[in-house]
Amino acid sequence: MAEMAQKHANVPLEYSTKQNQLNILGFWIFLGAEFALFATLFATYLVLVPRTAGGPGPEELYELKTVLIETFLLLTSSFTCGLAVYEMRRGKKTGMIGWLIVTILLGAGFLYFEIEEFILYAVHEGATMQTSAFLSSFFTLVGTHGIHVTIGIFWIIFIILQVLKRGLNADTARKVFISSLYWHFLDVIWIFLFTLVYLTGMVS
Repeated sequence: MAEMAQKHANVPLEYSTKQNQLNILGFWIFLGAEFALFATLFATYLVLVPRTAGGPGPEELYELKTVLIETFLLLTSSFTCGLAVYEMRRGKKTGMIGWLIVTILLGAGFLYFEIEEFILYAVHEGATMQTSAFLSSFFTLVGTHGIHVTIGIFWIIFIILQVLKRGLNADTARKVFISSLYWHFLDVIWIFLFTLVYLTGMVS
């Protein structure tokens, strides 16, 4: 009996119920579908990159400084999200919420620079979705990722409000953990974006 209690004590709070375990497994399956979505968008982009229709190409648009700032903000937010889960597993609700707020702020900073980048392309370079197949695929791919980041920010805000209202329990811990999986997934997608879209475009 003591061994069973010890074993249960070593299980993270978000995995402490069978329903939570099934929900987390289901979310992993959902992320698989999301990965398939982005794989399709990446494939479309890579096929359409040369089709600029006389408009600006990747090497004329992409700026390393802006992309590096976006990358720094999003990858740092992944780290702070991990710290939030760490604090959650220690039972530190205040610390967890604090790191989630930092994650939100970093994500918002990322969105700010991405929107600024899009405005720069459209207003100053005349590069819009209608300009060429290349730009249509670019805005669709990067914009889809940006929409996902926006959803993630509002999702985490909603979870923070739930934790403040209900406290840190198996249910809210599961929601925090699942949202962290989603956030880390977006960071992985960004690494592919940074490499296959921006870096490849700059050296092409």
